[in-house]
Amino acid sequence: PPGGRGTAIAVEGACETFCIGEKTMNIRRATKKDIAGINALLYQVHRIHAEGRPDIFRLGNKKYNDEELSAIITDDNAPIFVAVNNEEKVLGYAFCIYEEVKDNPSLMDRKTVYIDDLCVDATERGQHIGTALYEHVKDEAKKEGCVAVTLNVWCLNEGAMRFYEKCGMKPLKVVMEDVL
Repeated sequence: PPGGRGTAIAVEGACETFCIGEKTMNIRRATKKDIAGINALLYQVHRIHAEGRPDIFRLGNKKYNDEELSAIITDDNAPIFVAVNNEEKVLGYAFCIYEEVKDNPSLMDRKTVYIDDLCVDATERGQHIGTALYEHVKDEAKKEGCVAVTLNVWCLNEGAMRFYEKCGMKPLKVVMEDVL
């Protein structure tokens, strides 16, 4: 990744290897063997949301069940990229969805990648794994002909908002609410 936050040392097929400090990490497409590691991180993300907005999120749950994860993992239009260590432990993930607008009378034709979810294990944060994942998503998006990366971030998650701003993201639109 740029800015000295890690060094890409090899690219083999769809797997990219990074040195981060003394550690080596690979970023690749998720497989079904990664489901347990992904699940652990899905619970971490959901807990942040449930604690911040208990009026919206149910504590103790996660966004996808194993059957849904299995289907997503095999969907080329919705790749999940995982950062793994040498022991294949999932350190982080990025759920992506390719979106395309074509032949719309009011919108320009464009292909984008939407990051549905990006998480780094709480015990691994601060090591630039999230930045490496984000940069990997950008590289893959460029290969797929995308013109932008988009995502939604909950305002309650100030750390995530700062992270995405550091990555160079800017607000595209804002969803507002008036809780009754």
